[in-house]
Amino acid sequence: MMTNFQLIEKEDVHVLKFPPEEILEDSDAIIQRRIDLERAQSLGNLEHTKIKIFFEDEQSKKVVETTVWAVTDYSVVLKKGVGIPINRIIKII
Repeated sequence: MMTNFQLIEKEDVHVLKFPPEEILEDSDAIIQRRIDLERAQSLGNLEHTKIKIFFEDEQSKKVVETTVWAVTDYSVVLKKGVGIPINRIIKII
């Protein structure tokens, strides 16, 4: 399922453009994504554990391996304040 994603560096996320639409259609998947993000934030803050975030910008599907520093109502904050809109995240591993 997660094989057609382009691996990018976290430093390159800030140049991406994101459409406003929700990428997930299933309400259970949306709830699970929020749970996974909060867990990733805890792991990032306590143990500096890196996770993979699978997401889609306006051009293609991408994956970044990084530490989650914060989760707001609308975005995931990575190092140096770089953010990914939550509604564009497909999966967190």
